[in-house]
Amino acid sequence: MNAALTPIRPLPIRSLNFARMLTTLLLAALMQPAVAAETVKDRRGSFSGARETVYPDWFKNGFLELADDVREAAQNDKRVMVFFHQAGCPYCNRLVEENLARKSILAKVRTQFDVIAIDIWGDRDVLSVAGKPYTEKAFAAALKVQYTPTLLFFDERGKIVLRLNGYQPPRNFSVALDYVAGHHESTASYRDYLAANLPPSASGTLNPEPFFSTPPYILTRDPASTTRPLAVFFESRQCPGCDTLHRRVLRDPMTRDLIKRFESVQLDMWTDTPLVTPDRRRTTARAWAAELNIVYAPTIVYFDRGGREVMRSDSFLKIFHTQSVMDYVLSGAYRSEPNFQRYISARADRLRAAGIDVDIWR
Repeated sequence: MNAALTPIRPLPIRSLNFARMLTTLLLAALMQPAVAAETVKDRRGSFSGARETVYPDWFKNGFLELADDVREAAQNDKRVMVFFHQAGCPYCNRLVEENLARKSILAKVRTQFDVIAIDIWGDRDVLSVAGKPYTEKAFAAALKVQYTPTLLFFDERGKIVLRLNGYQPPRNFSVALDYVAGHHESTASYRDYLAANLPPSASGTLNPEPFFSTPPYILTRDPASTTRPLAVFFESRQCPGCDTLHRRVLRDPMTRDLIKRFESVQLDMWTDTPLVTPDRRRTTARAWAAELNIVYAPTIVYFDRGGREVMRSDSFLKIFHTQSVMDYVLSGAYRSEPNFQRYISARADRLRAAGIDVDIWR
């Protein structure tokens, strides 16, 4: 019989049931990716890394009248250290639980300083050295506190003789305490004192990166023709903090994506490498670092397309906060949100809303 004329026999009932079941399974399989995507899209990212800190009971408790605090400390041959902090701050926790846990550092702080803790979001009344009233959060804002911890050291006249923005590792922190306790500000800048007591290495090399510009360093900025902001990495040789920055922070894929949007330059802060600054002046890396008061390696200074400094990170920062600084500059958020801590909080919320996990201690 001709195959074209072969009659089509209906499938048995059992075969029909099997076909229906197969069709149902295939449709379910096809729909599954859409359901999974919907689930991922609706998932809110987790939040971790915050660390609550129990502050020592020997911190000074009072009415936050700083002129009186300075006077009382001087009567006891001490100086005042104001410690700006916030709830959940892992860097504040590290200062207390690592730095102050070292006997030598603890002894210096307790015998040489009265420590006054101020919450950057707090509502307690503060009376400045000049007698001006604030709340804690208004006082922090007036002093442009962008990182926690931020430490202010006052002399006997109520003048700030040293400011540390962010967490400093124990060795650097100990030298800072010696500088203030020894009244060395009358004979040397902190930069020079730090160089004398933590001398930079004359050997070794900097950590290279493919995104760093090569000499000559002509860093002039013109908003009409410059398309990217500028990130200047001030580093030094045999620098543990620099090694951490390059091996951990700058290796993260998100960090790499952000840094590619800058023009980036790496300078040894202790060399006489020639350069032209963003405002068209000829100088050297060493002289420019001194002019900018760069005391910690690594320090990253960020300039806008017009050559104006808009932010710097001059302390120990891990991945999340380094990325937040870069994003703060790239997005231009600094123009409308002067409080960096508020920006960090909002950024974390945005990431979590997009289903991205946030670890502020990563």
